[in-house]
Amino acid sequence: MRPDLFPTGDDDEELFGMMAECVDLLEQGESSRPYIPRSVVERDRYGANERLMAAYFNENPKYSLKSFRRRFRMSKPMFMRIVNDIISYPSRNPGAVPLHFKKMQVKQLDARGKPGFSTIQKCVCAICQLVYGYNPDSLDEYLQMGEETTRCYLDYYCKCVFELYRDEYLRRPTPEDIQRLYARHEEHHGLLGMLGSIDCMHWPWKNCPKAWQGQFTRGDHGHPTIMLEAVASYDRWIWHAFFGTAGSNNDINVLNQSPLFREIIEDRAPDSSFTVNGTHYKKGYYLVDDIYPEWSTFVKAYSCPQDEKRKKFKKFQESARKDVERAFGGLQNSWHILTQPARSKNVNRITRTMYACVILHNMKVEDAGYAISSLEEGDNIDPIVLPELTFQEKIALHQRTGKELRDRTVHHALRHDLTEHVWHLPA
Repeated sequence: MRPDLFPTGDDDEELFGMMAECVDLLEQGESSRPYIPRSVVERDRYGANERLMAAYFNENPKYSLKSFRRRFRMSKPMFMRIVNDIISYPSRNPGAVPLHFKKMQVKQLDARGKPGFSTIQKCVCAICQLVYGYNPDSLDEYLQMGEETTRCYLDYYCKCVFELYRDEYLRRPTPEDIQRLYARHEEHHGLLGMLGSIDCMHWPWKNCPKAWQGQFTRGDHGHPTIMLEAVASYDRWIWHAFFGTAGSNNDINVLNQSPLFREIIEDRAPDSSFTVNGTHYKKGYYLVDDIYPEWSTFVKAYSCPQDEKRKKFKKFQESARKDVERAFGGLQNSWHILTQPARSKNVNRITRTMYACVILHNMKVEDAGYAISSLEEGDNIDPIVLPELTFQEKIALHQRTGKELRDRTVHHALRHDLTEHVWHLPA
């Protein structure tokens, strides 16, 4: 040990003298660096919780259930279901509770011995930011939460929602779901074998780093965005969501990166066969606009129809394809945070926020009774497991399924058969 690093005797007195001189200079304001004292804001967390409970959650709340639904964009039972699931997760193995669940669960006392925020306060804090797009600092007066605390609780809440409900509300359609979707789409749109409509949406990114702005900016938008690819059915349920692609891409670039057809490529997709105009097809299809390629699982409208048959089909196809636009409208109308530029600098945090909004959107559709296919007992949501294949067998399988997926002949034949089917339907 070097003795010169640990002064003793006279060196101690000299060191303490220098420290005392620095303190005197700070007190006199003569230091070259400004002295900025830390300000402590005394927040009445317990009082804020009492007011919140009296307004919405007590036995006789001040505001009605209708007001609750309007202000929080969900019913009170749905809100409390999420709160209770967060509190009770996981009940059998408390030692393995992830950090975000621990942060959202009730904290009795903090390090100063003062009561912490309740789980309801934390959930209301997150919901207010999702619903109204509030700046985190604007909730201080209402919930007595600081800016950084509010921002963290939003991220924790989104993580909890994603982990709790992704298997149910971001699932791919099961065989039972497919048959229900076929029946409802035939009833409302007159189209056989329709799984849904696909399109992309841009979310502006306010705090995109300077080095990334060229990658995330497209000319027709003029500012950085991140893209969401979604498939929606007639009830506005979003069956597929893929978010995170840079906004400089177009819909085809996003499609080439998304896992939409991964199960088809790997030959693990559930049976979605149907028959139209006397022709049997192996896979259901999605309605798309003109930018998408002519694949066997896409149905596009005719660009310049000349005869009455094609004009009628174009009318039916464009009318049904508005399902995904209505889903985007409902998503943004419920969660106004998606209508404002994302403030976070972290792409992962923005992604978690988007997926949480999609899950909550689907939960709202089910809670309102509009869902075509809610998950029922006996429905199998587990993917089909195939036997292990060698590398050469996998390559051959992907080549075969990829060729079937991109078959233009099937695309045109399917559109022709649907045109004939629609022509015999009442206008």
